[in-house]
Amino acid sequence: MDVMPLLALVAGSAAVAGAARRTPVSAPLALVAVGLAVSYLPGVPDYTLDPHVVLPLVLPPLLHTAALDSSYLDLRANARPVALLSVGYVLFATLAVGAIAFLLVPGLPLTAALVLGAVVAPPDAVAATAVARRLGLPSRLTTILQGESLVNDATAITAYKVALAAAVGEGATWAGGVREFAVAALGGVGVGLVLMVPLHWLRTHLREPLLQNTLSLLIPFVAYAAAEAAGASGVLAVVVVGLYLGHRSWQVDFATRLQEAAVWRMVSFLLESAVFALIGLQLRFVLGGLETYGAADAARYAVVVFLAVVVARFVWVYPATFVPRALSARLREREPDVTGRGAFVISWAGMRGVVSLAIAFSLPSGFPARNLVLFLTFTTVIGTLVVQGLSLPPLIRVLRLPARDPRTVTLAEAQAQSEASTAAERRLDELLSDERNALPQPLADRLRAVLERRRNAVWERLGAVHGATGESADDTYRRLAREVIGAEREVFVALRDARRIDDEMLRVLLRRLDLEEAAAYREEGEG
Repeated sequence: MDVMPLLALVAGSAAVAGAARRTPVSAPLALVAVGLAVSYLPGVPDYTLDPHVVLPLVLPPLLHTAALDSSYLDLRANARPVALLSVGYVLFATLAVGAIAFLLVPGLPLTAALVLGAVVAPPDAVAATAVARRLGLPSRLTTILQGESLVNDATAITAYKVALAAAVGEGATWAGGVREFAVAALGGVGVGLVLMVPLHWLRTHLREPLLQNTLSLLIPFVAYAAAEAAGASGVLAVVVVGLYLGHRSWQVDFATRLQEAAVWRMVSFLLESAVFALIGLQLRFVLGGLETYGAADAARYAVVVFLAVVVARFVWVYPATFVPRALSARLREREPDVTGRGAFVISWAGMRGVVSLAIAFSLPSGFPARNLVLFLTFTTVIGTLVVQGLSLPPLIRVLRLPARDPRTVTLAEAQAQSEASTAAERRLDELLSDERNALPQPLADRLRAVLERRRNAVWERLGAVHGATGESADDTYRRLAREVIGAEREVFVALRDARRIDDEMLRVLLRRLDLEEAAAYREEGEG
């Protein structure tokens, strides 16, 4: 097996994504654009999306990462809008886009048109998370978009299976489709509920961070495979397990959390980069199957289907947002901050992605109008990523959505830290009053100083900044701490180079400094 194309894909996509992070252009758009251009370079191999790779090997870790970073409590509080989008909208879009495609394309069977509708119905989990993270949307809108993207793939895949069975003449019925959807949904949730507790127990009882993180990497694949083997939704099983583990992550030891966060950030970055690059690289392959359609007709079909996808989301989101509120005073009291501007952003933030393409590529070779479905899926994905992806940031600035006040957030953090530090001080007094815990006074004072430092650090961010540097006292403290630790690190390396200590001792000393630096300096700008 030639691994060079795979290595080139991973390395190239990572390089493009890294470069895009230094520009105003979002990484997904840059990756798709570069992929489109590279697909026509001589000597570039065919990077055909294999659904047997994408769905079981790429989708689970991406969903697991998104679920770990999501808030179970926020999702529960917004369960109604999330369900209306992830289930109701996907089914509505399947029917609406399918009906328009059936009327638009001469000779296209209705069942094949519904397959197209199911394929392009689900907004992409990766794109939604990337948009929410980059643009700093209000927390409720971010929760709704992330929650929708976690669940909608399961709805779309089930709808696709039902429509495909009808298209190939397997006698699918509406009753059978509803039954299959119920089995997939309830079964996926059930498998997730069964697995989440023992998997969490394993995570908390393994004593080696290396083993714990190995388990962490296996969990999404185990959950997905177990659910699919049971005829249920692997997507929902992964999401349920990920939400539970994320909600309980505080019960895992600190070393595992530090390693796990770094590992999953790396995995997510590489997979997201490769996925969007793969989307762009499909252009040559997709266009190669359109010989039977004229260029003008194919372009017209692509524009109409793209517009249908965009308009259908608006048609669904506004009534789903405001009709329940008009009928329920209790709902208006519980969700007082719902506005037309927020509904517009939710409607416009419907980028499609790799899941749609992977499903389309899984169509059997004898499927009617398979090449056309592939082409329309590709153009819809590209259209939403380019048109909506490029216009969303300026749109949000124009709409002036109410963002979270940084000062209010810092104040809440300071109050939480103050309460925690007070509890810690009480516990320290209890421990030091026991003669078995007797410490020399300098060490006891050092423990108290650490607690006081943590208590004051957040409050200092609310205070005045230095006139010359623009730093708060907390910023200056962290910068000086890093400089001092850096001086120690240079001495340790010099001692190793002079053969006064060996490399093993150097690694021990450097790890100790790394942990102190991590404690002294909170990394900013993650994501």
